[in-house]
Amino acid sequence: MFWDPARSNFAVEPAACRVRWGSTVDASDRWSKVQARASAAFGRTFRSVRVPNYRRYFIGTTVSVIGSWMQRVGQDWLVLKLTHSAVALSLTQTLQFLPILVLGVWGGVIIDRVDTRKLLIITQSLQAVLAGLLALVSVIGFHPLAAVYILCVALGLVTVFDTPARQTFVNELVGPDDIVNALTLNSTVNNVGRLVGPAIAGVAISALGVSITFGVNALSFIAVLVQLALINQSELHRRIPIPKARGQAVEGLRYVWHNRQLRAVMLVVICVSIFGQNFRVLLPLLATDTFHGNAQTYGWLTAMLGLGAIIGAMLTAGFPHATARALALACLLFAVANLCAAGSPTLLLAFGSLVLMGSANVVINTFSRTLLQVGSDAQMIGRVMAIYSVVFLGSTPIGAPIAGAICEFAGVRVAFVAAGLLSVLPIVWVLPRLLRRDAVVLPATP
Repeated sequence: MFWDPARSNFAVEPAACRVRWGSTVDASDRWSKVQARASAAFGRTFRSVRVPNYRRYFIGTTVSVIGSWMQRVGQDWLVLKLTHSAVALSLTQTLQFLPILVLGVWGGVIIDRVDTRKLLIITQSLQAVLAGLLALVSVIGFHPLAAVYILCVALGLVTVFDTPARQTFVNELVGPDDIVNALTLNSTVNNVGRLVGPAIAGVAISALGVSITFGVNALSFIAVLVQLALINQSELHRRIPIPKARGQAVEGLRYVWHNRQLRAVMLVVICVSIFGQNFRVLLPLLATDTFHGNAQTYGWLTAMLGLGAIIGAMLTAGFPHATARALALACLLFAVANLCAAGSPTLLLAFGSLVLMGSANVVINTFSRTLLQVGSDAQMIGRVMAIYSVVFLGSTPIGAPIAGAICEFAGVRVAFVAAGLLSVLPIVWVLPRLLRRDAVVLPATP
């Protein structure tokens, strides 16, 4: 079989063209066929990058995300170093994501009303300023813990608009035909950052101190701002902004609740986000308390999670459509990975568990976002993705304290067991209902 780009499907080769390894066909012909198939697979995986506007955004975001992950590792390590407390570590997560939980739906209303590109320029600039302030505070040592808490709240307020705007903007860059692939590549970028950023941060903190991670992040935003400025606005697939009216936030909530598929996906995201995705609370403690490591150990643990996510993203990028069954399988694998991490006797086995965890996690996140975007009306995407951000990121103020309390009183291994068992709930409750009627919920992409 081979990939036929004209039919966007696999086709059977004519018998006369088939290569038998024992035949007299020249080895160069066999190698040419292998190269052609590899080239076709590569083209399917990275087809969105052929769109000039998306390519510019892809490049800028890749640089910025590495810096953002460096700051996350630096921030977590700074708080842990100052307090030696799992509760204090979880409090930073709560403060950063509480604004999304409270204001996220209204952020989506604003996104549906304004130019998404201009909004992103503002939010990315503000994040650069906040990172620079955190670098300054950590250098001069002026009440660093209080400053971290204040800046976490400020970053959370910016994220209310930035996260759903970035997810919505992908629709304007590539259009509906390539949205599955573009969203998957965005996940790949984030997870390349998760792989590279923490590894660099671990080494940088050990050699130069924690302040360097915040400074590098502030500079990294220059790349995405330059690329946003270079985007050809005439080629954007613009949404028609909605006029200002009362009750638009409530309208978005009702829209999601009364759409059976959107509601089911949101409930899956709630369970996995609250109980399973508290990595920034669990991994620093896994590094220090369980394996008696340092910042570099934490960086490598986070990097293994990112490596798994890249593997999962590469596999997902070749999917012509998303299915509820694939989402269910990813939830199950995610639960198994958490249980394996809980029982890992050595750091090497923990690395393997985190690779599996990262792969399953990126499939859950990518397919969830894809199902929501493709299943929503164009004028509702901003609000739907804002509600997703509330569920996905806003669940941290609930999940992080729970994870922190379990770690404080029972240990990090028990917290991983709880994450694994509770992440199975979406499979047991929500997904069987979805599978009965809608196994495939996305059209195949051309």
